[in-house]
Amino acid sequence: MALCSGFPTQLLLAGALAAIGLRATGDAGDLSFGYVVTLSLVDAVLVLGLIALFLRAGGESPRVLVAGRRSAGVEARLGLVLVPVLVAAVIAGTVLLSWLAPGLRNVPENPFEALLDTPGRIALFGVVAVVAGGIREELQRAFILRRFEQHLGGGWLGLVVFSTAFGLGHQIQGWDAAILTGLLGAFWGAMYLVRRSAVAPMVSHAGFNVTEILLALAAAGGT
Repeated sequence: MALCSGFPTQLLLAGALAAIGLRATGDAGDLSFGYVVTLSLVDAVLVLGLIALFLRAGGESPRVLVAGRRSAGVEARLGLVLVPVLVAAVIAGTVLLSWLAPGLRNVPENPFEALLDTPGRIALFGVVAVVAGGIREELQRAFILRRFEQHLGGGWLGLVVFSTAFGLGHQIQGWDAAILTGLLGAFWGAMYLVRRSAVAPMVSHAGFNVTEILLALAAAGGT
């Protein structure tokens, strides 16, 4: 479970990328697009490969983890329906946090938005949002929650632990974003525990990420 959490694989990849001269930031201190994309996509492949390996080793079916006993089409439609609801909830949550605790907005501009400066980069970042965000993170979440159920005190305990870690992993975007991201992760995790299918969380998460990119582009175009 620790190997599939993303932290060991990202640390390994960060070391490998540093060894070949690819740095996380440029000379001006801004994020490197090539580094972010490479780290995200390669890490997604590694984590998904590890999940499949451990499932097979335990005699479990990857298909059961992904879809359970539910119709993938029905779950995908549910995920799509949830996208605008979650986008609206996050916008409302952002406004509420800025009013209740403005100090939590300690990162005025999302550092990832600065990477969306050409059509090619936008398209590639969209791929990252779907593969590394929607697919990797939700299958990772489902796998870890199952392991908590089997060995570590229950899926709902796992939900609290992993949602906290998930939120903290986005702290680079600010404490307000970390809180809202942690709550989003908790929602998608709870959906998995209730429905026993990762399809709706994957579609919902991927759709949410893509919508966030489009909203960021629209906001940039209007300034």
